[in-house]
Amino acid sequence: YEVSLHTIIDGFLAELDRLHQAEQGVDLQVLTEFLLIAATLVDLKARRLLPGSDDVDLDEELGRWEERDVLLARLLECKTFKDAAAVLSRMSAEAGRSVPRRAGPEPELMALTPDPLEGVAPAQLRAAFIRAAAPRPVPTVDLRHVTFIRASVTDAVAELLDELPRVGRIGFRQLTSGLGERMEVVVRFLALLELYKDGLVDLDQVGPRAELEVVWVGPEATAPALALATVDSYEG
Repeated sequence: YEVSLHTIIDGFLAELDRLHQAEQGVDLQVLTEFLLIAATLVDLKARRLLPGSDDVDLDEELGRWEERDVLLARLLECKTFKDAAAVLSRMSAEAGRSVPRRAGPEPELMALTPDPLEGVAPAQLRAAFIRAAAPRPVPTVDLRHVTFIRASVTDAVAELLDELPRVGRIGFRQLTSGLGERMEVVVRFLALLELYKDGLVDLDQVGPRAELEVVWVGPEATAPALALATVDSYEG
């Protein structure tokens, strides 16, 4: 398959002139791709014209042949799209010279046209109109599967600061027995970790599956504002 180098260059220069006339500027990506293709073609043409050397690196020569095959495939693909564009342009021009029919059927053919309301009772027509004219329901997203977080770590810390100094020592199950949702239990545990980080409680567990005991080791009266100031915010 022979590729004419001057044909490619002439086509590229014509495309550049078209872009300049359209005031769209030059696409640097297109220009770079053309320069790469042109440089590869010039290298291949020069190797065919100039005498070759006897000392040829096989890997380098195979690389050049592979590069040539890739370039040839790109050129054939470009030619395919160019020919398809020409065919579509010709078909569009031919279709532009035709005028569609805007009139209805001929009078002698009106009797042959089926009646769209044949067999439809007035009640059925009325019901169809009511269905078509009825307002459509507003689409909504069902969020019943999403768990809403109704408790925060800050609120849980405030509750524990009020309860733990009075009880002194309590099990985690008993501390969370009044909570109905799992997320509330998680929030209560995070609040305990915040108090443990501040040195206000001690967590004791005698075994891997044993009951987690919460022991209040802070002062009998702790200012809630001072303790809440160090609470980290959790999202999610």
